[in-house]
Amino acid sequence: NFYADWCRFSQMLHPIFEEASNVVREEFPDSRQVVFARVDCDQHADIAQRYRITKYPTLKLFRNGMMMKREYRGQRSVTAIADFIRQQQVDPVKELHSMEEVNTLDRSKRNIIGYFETKESDNYRTYHKVANILRDDCTFLAAFGAVSAPERFSGDNVIYKPVGDGMSDMVYLGSLTNFDLTYTWAQDKCVPLVREITFENGEELTEEGLPFLILFHLKEDTGSLEKFQQEVTRQLISEKGSINFLHADCDKFRHPLLHIQKTPADCPVIAIDSFRHMYVFPDFNDLSISGKLRQFVLDLHSGKLHREFHHGPDPTDSTLGQVSEVASSPPESSFQKLAPSETRYTILRRDRDEL
Repeated sequence: NFYADWCRFSQMLHPIFEEASNVVREEFPDSRQVVFARVDCDQHADIAQRYRITKYPTLKLFRNGMMMKREYRGQRSVTAIADFIRQQQVDPVKELHSMEEVNTLDRSKRNIIGYFETKESDNYRTYHKVANILRDDCTFLAAFGAVSAPERFSGDNVIYKPVGDGMSDMVYLGSLTNFDLTYTWAQDKCVPLVREITFENGEELTEEGLPFLILFHLKEDTGSLEKFQQEVTRQLISEKGSINFLHADCDKFRHPLLHIQKTPADCPVIAIDSFRHMYVFPDFNDLSISGKLRQFVLDLHSGKLHREFHHGPDPTDSTLGQVSEVASSPPESSFQKLAPSETRYTILRRDRDEL
């Protein structure tokens, strides 16, 4: 619990957090299983800065000394916090008891399967540690001993089964005792370049602080999503750290569509939300034109999108000296409303500069 004594939300949480720790301690008395801790961010500003605490109170989960990306955002009640800890105690790896179970996997999810000689091996310990950290992003499974023997012709083995039937398995080729290598490989498979935004993860995504490039599409329109994913990979992989690539259900996100004067009937639609304004990609059919989507993103970073919405198209050599018509203001951001609420947190940095 990262808190500040002067923050009223921290004051309200304090007795709840304390009581939740007492409940959990009764169920899990071994301190190697669960530890509750509090950090006064005024007294220990260096720790708060290290973990990028931007609001009070912030509840973070640590595993094996590593801070998990997703923080606790559930109800602030003793029951809810205790239930969250119980869920975290569930083994993240499901054991396979026959190879036939592999054929019944839900291929709409990302599945990673490990084949090990024994649960007591260093290979499996590394795998289990990785699964604990990425349990919210992938489904982890494992088979042992005789069950796993057909897949262990060259030793313990880990594979990734991509989403969708007919997709080829991807084999991990690194050392299974090397946690950093195993984790990096699994994270790359479990956290897609283009993520879905929902009302459940919207706060988490907005708090990353990066603008959104969003494809609005009908849920059953997987073709548009696949095309968007391909073009993002082809044109924008170098921009991964400067913008979030997302897709959203048109029906669920009707309100943001209305902000840009669109309806589900207009989908697929691509837009950027900079957390100040929303900008629409002119024509989805231009998506595959080489460099078109990339230029759209670069125009956000350079300020051109913002400038042209307010002042009309930038002058060219042929238009210098001419008076251009001033464009209307772009719609205000819709997704900033999903950011952490000031009725739950004391926000330390409220303003985001236009990129």
